[in-house]
Amino acid sequence: MSHASRTAPRICPLCEATCGLTLTIEGTTVTGARGDRDDIFSRGFICPKGASFGGLDADPDRLRVPLVRGEDGELREATWGEAFDRIAARIPALVEAHGPQAVGVVLGNPNVHTMAGSLYPPLLLAALRTRNVFTASTLDQMPKHVSSGLLFGDANAIPVPDLDRTDHLLLIGANPLESNGSLCTAPDFPGRLRALRRRGSTLTVIDPRRTRTARLADRHVAIRPGADALLLAAMAQVLFAEKLVDPGVLAEHLEGADELAVALADFTPDAVATACDVDAATITALARELAAAPTAAVYARIGSCTVEHGTLASWLVDVLNILTGNLDRPGGALFPLSATARTPREAAPGKGFALGRWASRVSGHPEAKGELPTAALAEEIETPGEGRIRALVVLAANPVLSAPDGDRLDAALAGHLDFMVSVDPYLNETSRHADVVLPPPPPSQSAHFDFAFNSFAVHNQVRYTRAPIPLEDGRMDESEIHARLILAVSGMHGAPPSAVDDLAIATAITKAGAPKELAGELTGRSGPERRLDLMLRLGPYGLTLEQLLAHPHGIDLGPLKPRVPEILRTRSGRIELLPAPIAADLPRLRRALGDRPAPLVLVGRRHLRSNNSWMHNVVSLSGGSNVCTLQVHPDDAARLGLVDGATVRIESAGGGIEAPAEITDTVRSGVVSLPHGWGHSRPGTRMAVAAAHPGANVNQLLDGSLLDPLSGTAVLNAIPVTVTPSP
Repeated sequence: MSHASRTAPRICPLCEATCGLTLTIEGTTVTGARGDRDDIFSRGFICPKGASFGGLDADPDRLRVPLVRGEDGELREATWGEAFDRIAARIPALVEAHGPQAVGVVLGNPNVHTMAGSLYPPLLLAALRTRNVFTASTLDQMPKHVSSGLLFGDANAIPVPDLDRTDHLLLIGANPLESNGSLCTAPDFPGRLRALRRRGSTLTVIDPRRTRTARLADRHVAIRPGADALLLAAMAQVLFAEKLVDPGVLAEHLEGADELAVALADFTPDAVATACDVDAATITALARELAAAPTAAVYARIGSCTVEHGTLASWLVDVLNILTGNLDRPGGALFPLSATARTPREAAPGKGFALGRWASRVSGHPEAKGELPTAALAEEIETPGEGRIRALVVLAANPVLSAPDGDRLDAALAGHLDFMVSVDPYLNETSRHADVVLPPPPPSQSAHFDFAFNSFAVHNQVRYTRAPIPLEDGRMDESEIHARLILAVSGMHGAPPSAVDDLAIATAITKAGAPKELAGELTGRSGPERRLDLMLRLGPYGLTLEQLLAHPHGIDLGPLKPRVPEILRTRSGRIELLPAPIAADLPRLRRALGDRPAPLVLVGRRHLRSNNSWMHNVVSLSGGSNVCTLQVHPDDAARLGLVDGATVRIESAGGGIEAPAEITDTVRSGVVSLPHGWGHSRPGTRMAVAAAHPGANVNQLLDGSLLDPLSGTAVLNAIPVTVTPSP
């Protein structure tokens, strides 16, 4: 039976760019996806991931019903009732017997790409009362949260570059032509950079690889991996030494400028040049060019975060923007204001941001932003004693591949847990260990709103799309899955899922000091829609859900505007340029000036058709250049006796893996590069496409012992390795 074709708008959930899509639908099948030309933010742009929406949506390996582990140890299909009955019987009993710290929670990257993943995990954590929280942030962006918390008093106050108006953009450790941007939501990042060049602005890229982004730049500086903080510190030192510091209107909101000048005095261009492998004249020129530009912005991402000095590098990015007067001004780096943000309050001192309010049980790692290092998860499960993690709730995460030493974590999940729950559409390397797997529906059957990414958008806007396809029989909406999970672990199993949303709404109204009657005025077909309506009404623009529904392609809320001092939450009420934890960590950076660099270090890389391990099972995104190869410079290949395409052995302190060599001059000498998220070779998964091209898990080279001390972020880049031909 044929079905008439129709189209429907849908925001793409597959990366941080949040592009608008126009889906072509026949019956209940997505048969095509193109860019939505009427979308007020993306204007028709689409990347290969968005174009593959239909393939991912209809992936035959996606789980359709819950899986429950039987007495024989095998996972079998079960009803939703059976699945939640099992959870309700096990987790509350474990908490009763061993306390709330017996439960750990792991949150993965895909959570921020769904409404449910944004709305419900905080309620789950409150219900469990556990401090054993591990997320993808300590494998990626936590250094930026920590540095923002220390500078501005709010870990989520992250400025983004004003791409469309800046005269000078300096990128370090970022490759947005492949990643589409990160902590900087910008549909058509490539087009925005090309427009920047066309209007005569300058683009500088600092990266050990000649990436697609670097090839677009006016200047590419091939820094030694891991030396980002040293180079940025030297640039700041030049600004002080040459009296180029000019914070402009921010001057009255700064604290600690004189102390900062003294703290950075030793980091001269000459002092850091050898460690960075960038000559002093180039470093000095970078600083002068930044200061001389009419407007400028420094933007850094994962390459500068997942290194030994990731928090210091993230802090210095904002220090440079501040010292040149480019923080919080058009054309510089500004703080977005999303439609669901708290209404700005009058400037006043706040509670500030604290680190290390508690520590992990085994190694004593301090918490950051309420999280413990994901690299410590295995030891918290396998080490006996009071407070050992006995049950794990894993929400859209695959730490066996994404965290250091997956083999150790794999063994811990298999042999040391009493109970495990996964909310995941796939049976992957991690969820295969679960006692209960709860699969959310495909994206076409889910509504979409970007709570997190609108807070990092380069233009203020708001968009919402309802599910273009009705929920399939036998499926459960992801929001209901989360709500029922919360009820099951909190002793309220059997209560209606709406009770969770009703409580969240009542709590939010009370916290905002709004009238209780507001709850009755909210509209929406579901609890999540009612909660969205409330957040919009309480937000800075006073919008409603009905207004969003009346504008299916979005509402333009205008360009970014200055927001200092309203965003400041420090105890002083000012930007604290040299916070005590930063000052205490600077001697460690100073010692790095004398480090002898390793002959060969490893860095990761992104691919436009990939977004970590969860995108590797889509046929249209696999193969071609999206492969797991070790990129090696020709000089290093000749020295080591490596042949293009031949298998090589890569070893480090944490272990060894094998991968095909790709000899290319796009990576500088002394550096090799392997992409993240591969290693789909473990038995018991149900991801046929990924398993057919498993690749090597780069994180198996790491033992998890090396962390950025301020943020607890695993050091994933600038890892010393040896590479030899495979026997």
